[in-house]
Amino acid sequence: MLFESNHKEKEAESMKKYMKDHFPFLGIKSPIRKEIEQGFFKETGTLKEPFDQELIIELWEKEEREYQYTALTYIEKSLKKLQKEDLALMERLVLEKSWWDTVDAIAAKPVGKIAEKFPEVIEETIDGWAQHDNMWLRRTAILFQLKYKEKTDEERLYRYIRSNSDSKEFFIQKAIGWALREYSKTNPSSVKQFINENSLAPLSVREGSKYVD
Repeated sequence: MLFESNHKEKEAESMKKYMKDHFPFLGIKSPIRKEIEQGFFKETGTLKEPFDQELIIELWEKEEREYQYTALTYIEKSLKKLQKEDLALMERLVLEKSWWDTVDAIAAKPVGKIAEKFPEVIEETIDGWAQHDNMWLRRTAILFQLKYKEKTDEERLYRYIRSNSDSKEFFIQKAIGWALREYSKTNPSSVKQFINENSLAPLSVREGSKYVD
């Protein structure tokens, strides 16, 4: 109801176009949406309760994209509460209503946090994602260590990249470049050597080399 009352048709059309017409929007700009979310969380006390998967699913099933953004806000504010079993929910969210705006937030934050807290899920689940038929799961695997810095498992990152280096998918090539660029802030010499010694798409090389001398 809070969102519907802030519906703006002109902005909704603009947002829909920006997202290549993949999803309908209500036309609520980010600052206003965040203000509404803050009020909702404060009034309901939701953030003080246990992590609520059903709330996320309910928001994910709604048509307009702003509801998925609110689900992501709730997840980000609940990162410390995430448990191993929540990885299955994250996989579902990656596979449903997939596009870079939601997938990237899921990969680097909740998936990264769960894998850091419960590292056994990497071998049990994320290794499989890196070779999955679904492009968005592969992108998630490549990006889940994005915020790990010196804790990055370099061997695994490079292994994931090599197994996807021949992909013609823009979003895979871009993810490879993004992952290399972020890791180069921690270990530039290693990334430089990796780029020089491996056959990568020009887009991946261009993105990954931005901070490498």
